[in-house]
Parts: sequence; structure tokens; C-alpha cells
Amino acid sequence: MALMEDNGDEFEESKEKAEEAFDPISDPVALGAAASVAFSWFLFYVKGNKIQGLFVGLWAPTLLGAASYIKQMELAEKMDKGLSFR
Repeated sequence: MALMEDNGDEFEESKEKAEEAFDPISDPVALGAAASVAFSWFLFYVKGNKIQGLFVGLWAPTLLGAASYIKQMELAEKMDKGLSFR
């Protein structure tokens, strides 16, 4: 804890960067996943096309899984280079 107190400005700066990095509203993949769920419900309940609604509904976990994999690969690459996240 003493390290955090000594580098208070750096800690606050890194905390702000972390909060900015996690902004699901501005993430296009999260928006796409939410849109696919909404479109899936529309197809399933309003149009009555259950098969197509289920198919479109599977886009959301696929998009989120692919985005998660890409993020993990980026983090692994950074870890291989060193622990500097700047």
C-alpha cells in the first residue's frame, strides 16, 4: 500500500485510464451484440420466424467471444513484452 501512496498521481492516472478502457457503451462489439439480441427478439416474436430469430440470437455470444479472444491475445502480447501498459 505504501507504493500506492508514494505514487498517488500515477495511481490516479492509471485508475482513470482503466475506467476509460472499460466503457461498454462505446464498444462497437457490445453495441452489435445488443442490437443482434434486439433484432433476434423482433424476428422471433414480432415476425414469428423462430428459426431465423434463433440464428440471429447466436450472433451476440459469437461476437462477444471473438472480441474477448482478441483482447486476451493483445494482453498476452503485452505480457510477453513486459508489464508496461503505457
